[in-house]
Amino acid sequence: MILLCHNVFAGRRNAVTTNGNRITIGRGSHNHLVLDNPLIAEDAAVLERFENRWRLSVHCSNGCTIGGRKIAKGESAIVSLGEKIELVPFQIQIEDDAAIVDSDWNSIRNKAALLVHKIHRELLDLLKARKSDGNIKPSVEQLIQIEHEIEQLAMASIGSDEGRRRVVAALASDCVREFLVEMVLGSDSPAFLFDPASDWRRMVTSVSHCEQAIQDLVADAHEQLGLDDLEDTSDQMQIIQGQFHSLWDDWQVDLLHDRLLYMALRTIKKQVKDLVYGYGPLEDLLRTPTISEVMVVDSNHIFIEQRGVVENSGRRFISDDVTLTVIDRIVSRVGRRIDKSQPLVDARLPDGSRVNAVIPPLAVSGPCITIRKFPHHRLRMEDLVAAGAMSPSVSEFLRACVIAKCNILIAGGTGTGKTTLLNCLSDSIPSKERIVTIEDTAELQIPREHVVRMEAKPANAEGNGAYTIRDLVKNSLRMRPDRIIIGECRGGEAIDMLQAMNTGHEGSLTTIHANNPNDVQLRLEVMVQSAMNLPIESIHRQIVSAIDIIVQLHRFRDGSRRVTQVVEVVGIGTSAGAGVRMKELFTSDPEDSQSVLTPTGYLPSFIERLITVGYELEHFYC
Repeated sequence: MILLCHNVFAGRRNAVTTNGNRITIGRGSHNHLVLDNPLIAEDAAVLERFENRWRLSVHCSNGCTIGGRKIAKGESAIVSLGEKIELVPFQIQIEDDAAIVDSDWNSIRNKAALLVHKIHRELLDLLKARKSDGNIKPSVEQLIQIEHEIEQLAMASIGSDEGRRRVVAALASDCVREFLVEMVLGSDSPAFLFDPASDWRRMVTSVSHCEQAIQDLVADAHEQLGLDDLEDTSDQMQIIQGQFHSLWDDWQVDLLHDRLLYMALRTIKKQVKDLVYGYGPLEDLLRTPTISEVMVVDSNHIFIEQRGVVENSGRRFISDDVTLTVIDRIVSRVGRRIDKSQPLVDARLPDGSRVNAVIPPLAVSGPCITIRKFPHHRLRMEDLVAAGAMSPSVSEFLRACVIAKCNILIAGGTGTGKTTLLNCLSDSIPSKERIVTIEDTAELQIPREHVVRMEAKPANAEGNGAYTIRDLVKNSLRMRPDRIIIGECRGGEAIDMLQAMNTGHEGSLTTIHANNPNDVQLRLEVMVQSAMNLPIESIHRQIVSAIDIIVQLHRFRDGSRRVTQVVEVVGIGTSAGAGVRMKELFTSDPEDSQSVLTPTGYLPSFIERLITVGYELEHFYC
């Protein structure tokens, strides 16, 4: 039997192989499973096998939880294979030897991962001895030297016994599998032929005929697995994960050892270089243009959003330590930090992609990362119209509203495209106007010379030096802005934004999380009251005086994102508690992704301002 043990507080996992029909668990060293933590009793519990099942008897005063059921001291319960036993701060799962065969595939993969990890550490020691910086991209000569050093370190570690030969086969299978995954994801595959480019991602010591053999294997695997018959990427990944191993077992018998060794060394070189100079297994995903979001659930599960649909990427990290290293590399480059005292952080990549990272003890399953990729091609309003996100008439109307200095609030849920639309609308701001942008993590890309970009700053290790969005909004009022653009209102800065819109800073733009225009009012009430104890009526008057237009976005089940409503804030209701009155200018069915956004026929109260800037009235009837 194998016990999978995870220390939630420390983020450590290990597997313990035990024999016998009675397994003791506790802090004491005499136990079969020792849980070294002061929160665990000396003798916490006992697992006993009977009739091919396991019974857990609880001896500790705190009790435990099994599959969500609380088991008190002196009680016992039946535990199924794979069911979680929670003894804070540990989670324990029972797995049969048949499920995880120690001498078979999973064990071999673990050994391969440890081998790559060992070579990675040894290479870092060599680079440190040469005083080389892993953040600096190497020249072609340096890259050739590094690949040769990785090969030498690998050959010294692989050896020639049977166990090592199986590790070589596993690494070789990873080589073919990674190319197969890249083909499914639709990214630009690395060059198969020798190409001495200066980019560290290239395999400059590759051999052309060996690379062609890999390409042939990938094409053969793609055909034999029937991946062309499946349109859904997750289904294709599931087939690769479930059937590629068996396919490889048949192949490797006929492959020469030299060919297997070449593919294994290629895998090691790529993985180590990605770890030293890039973002590990995320590197290829971040370079794939069709992927808009990368989500690391834990070291073994990395999901992507592709064409609006969330799918399994088939990639994995070597270990939690490597995941932490990648997170630290990302956040340190923008002056942020992450550790057990500050276990979550927002950061960005050099290309502007937004990153959120959470580590233990907050992340129970291990370090997790969410990366909202910044598109390489900056979208414009024409692109949104072409993609069906809005109609041409709505596009022209919103352009005119920006030029006429209407205050616009963009609302929508997570991933609906609020920041994208905000970026597109900023293109219509006249070039002579001074713009101040304020964001929690800088994402906006406004191609103008006269743009002041400000980003919030978290507290340092001593808890000092924090500058919030609200601090920056207050400061922006002293910077003589013509327009203030706030990436997102999510707290007390809402009152400052409303006041700025009311005090001469017309044409300002911001976004807010809300599912419909009515929820915008409720969200603003909560955010304003979190900063200042104002009566609801006063907040409503602030909203009516400040905001002209609310643009509502929605994300549909098929992954498409569309503008579903454009409403004008027209006043306060006449009856008691009526709240803010709104008038729909354009509307569609928020439940139907094929519904066309059409004008309602109502004209906005500021129509004269639009006509002044050249807006043609017939757009409302197109």
